[in-house]
Amino acid sequence: MAQKIGALIPVRLSSERLPGKALMQIAERPVLYYLLDRVKACRYIKDAADIVVCTTEDAEDDRLAEAVNAYGASVFRGDKDDIIKRFHHAIAQFGFDAVVQVDGDDPLTATEYMDLTMERLLGDPELGIVWSEGLPLGVNCKSFTRTALERVYQQYQQGQNDTGFIYFFTKTGLVKTATVSPVGPEHVFDKARLTLDYQQDFDVFSAVFQGLDDDGRAAGLADVVAFLKAHPEIVRFNANLDEAYWQRTRDKARLSYVDAEGAVKAISV
Repeated sequence: MAQKIGALIPVRLSSERLPGKALMQIAERPVLYYLLDRVKACRYIKDAADIVVCTTEDAEDDRLAEAVNAYGASVFRGDKDDIIKRFHHAIAQFGFDAVVQVDGDDPLTATEYMDLTMERLLGDPELGIVWSEGLPLGVNCKSFTRTALERVYQQYQQGQNDTGFIYFFTKTGLVKTATVSPVGPEHVFDKARLTLDYQQDFDVFSAVFQGLDDDGRAAGLADVVAFLKAHPEIVRFNANLDEAYWQRTRDKARLSYVDAEGAVKAISV
């Protein structure tokens, strides 16, 4: 029996640093649509309706739900701060056996690595999650199984995990993991910051999407990296933000889980 594959994208409009960022416009399109384009291009996603934007039940996210529905993707609305719970309920509702998971803050997530992580995951029934590493910040992605999510859901300590939720999969030993490294040097550029947290990040995305052919809709990761290397002035827009980004992650990711012996353990970030 063929497995049902989908995609999960956590997004909400009540961002502390850049409120409403998912619906900010680039070339008269919401920035979220650029991410949906890239997920839709994944060869394991057969229909836009299998892309599920997982948002909250807050009234503020009504506008987000309307925009996602207008694109043709699906919406799941759940817990505001507990993304593991939101994912668990969403994957059950849509009946997915495995999912590509990308972050709503990362509109240039690499489609190539959605394909590669899912291919690796499906090729080894013992794996619970596969993620890419070594790509520019904001370009990496993950693929995980429903079984892995069930395992995490059973063992994690419920609470706020909107920052660092993926560590329940990657830092606990609850599921078997694997990684996918860059396939070539044309995908590597450590100086690039391609995640959307601040106005300076938005300025980078605006410049990239409007600088690439067809607003970057068909651009692969090599095209994006080549464009950025050719335009170092764009890279400098947000080059000073990484330290604050990682410090915030360390401060907010207060996560714990129950190990195989029943002991509660904190996750070291």
